Amino acid sequence: QVQLVESGGGLVQAGGSLRLSCAASGRSFSNYAMGWFRQAPGKEREFVAAINWSGTIMRYAESVKGRFTISRDTAKNTVYLQMNSLKPEDTAVYYCAQGTYFRSEIVTTRGGYSSWGQGTQVTVSS
Repeated sequence: QVQLVESGGGLVQAGGSLRLSCAASGRSFSNYAMGWFRQAPGKEREFVAAINWSGTIMRYAESVKGRFTISRDTAKNTVYLQMNSLKPEDTAVYYCAQGTYFRSEIVTTRGGYSSWGQGTQVTVSS
């Protein structure tokens, strides 16, 4: 089993930037895809970004494409989400997740992830 701990959330003005981090411990980090999801009040948890196990393939939701960047540092067992040009509609609790299957293809659906962090709040003011 893996433990995931997110950090880096906070309050930022529209147009600003934040970098979220997700530190993993336990199950081998480097052999599993990682993803970021978010959930706004009253809404379903939605896909934001994902990176495959080797860090060579990334996928983004259309709403964040060109503004957010996902990356991973195997030496630090950490996945990052760099968020630029933030908008009020980006306000949500952001969760990182680890893929279920060993060296699987990249996944963009919740069902493809079996371990989740506790979430970190991101609030973007207008």
